[in-house]
Amino acid sequence: MKFVDEATIRVEAGAGGNGALSFRREKFIPRGGPDGGDGGHGGSIYLIGQEGLNTLADFRQTRVFRAEKGAKGGGSQCTGKSGKELYIQVPLGTRVVDAAAEELIGEITRHGESLLVAHGGKSGLGNARFKSSTNRAPRRTTPGKPGEHRELALELQVLADVGLLGMPNAGKSTLLRAVSQARPKVADYPFTTLHPHLGVVRVGELRSFVMADIPGLIEGAAEGAGLGHQFLRHLLRTRILLHLVDMAPLTPDADPAAGIKAIEAELKKFSPQLAKRERWLVLNKMDLLPEDEREQIVSRLLKKLKWKRPVYRISAISGKGCRELTMDLMRHLEQSRKKSNKHDRH
Repeated sequence: MKFVDEATIRVEAGAGGNGALSFRREKFIPRGGPDGGDGGHGGSIYLIGQEGLNTLADFRQTRVFRAEKGAKGGGSQCTGKSGKELYIQVPLGTRVVDAAAEELIGEITRHGESLLVAHGGKSGLGNARFKSSTNRAPRRTTPGKPGEHRELALELQVLADVGLLGMPNAGKSTLLRAVSQARPKVADYPFTTLHPHLGVVRVGELRSFVMADIPGLIEGAAEGAGLGHQFLRHLLRTRILLHLVDMAPLTPDADPAAGIKAIEAELKKFSPQLAKRERWLVLNKMDLLPEDEREQIVSRLLKKLKWKRPVYRISAISGKGCRELTMDLMRHLEQSRKKSNKHDRH
């Protein structure tokens, strides 16, 4: 299924039912008095998180959602039936914005979590409500209120523990295929990845994490160049970033250090928070370098960058070095989760 990370929908909550105008009419009971009941409430609309969904593609076909109206009140002070509430399933990580007001309504991050996006209309009042000592036979009723109508902008942010970033053709998709069951397209030309892919990386029984591959970034991505700028937001939810570097670029004059610095600049432009996220350097395609020159090339690169954080040397296509990388990632994520849980308890 094609990944769609933005959608606009219209939600129309149900209108409330009208109040009833009725008088009690029974044999041997003259002037029975007003007994018109209230109408039913209109159905409200909720968005609800659903595990297993990873796209907003369904909203391309269905863009308008209407909840049920409340029924009209009846005689004998019978209240009309309320309209059914409507629940719309969305993927976890969906942000919901009021398109007209450009205000964030909320976001859904857990399975079963619901978010009210359109209130149902209030019920109208029947004439029994208006009986008083001075007005024994009121003919007054009120109509049901219309339900809330809204245009919603839905934006999906991928939920992943580890995010892959790098220039086009750095080998991100190949790495995801090597360590998970995900099967993103792999080819020897730039921008093979056109939308994000998620893969579950299992390193043992009950030990796994989610890795996200986004389209390659180029200089100017934060301003809209290339493809990756549309998906930079997905990296905001990740705990750690893996910065993949092509150590054997197709063009001999390509400079890996310049590419790394260009992406760092794009991260800062897009989000200072994202730029500060923990980031490990993953040097890919090491097997394509002359064996006796590998360490010298790596040393020169790290010196240029003044890199002090973790560095891994891998070959994603052969799998060499990938096991060590995923095990270290798992240990790091488990430690982070323990710290986070400890902090929450205090």
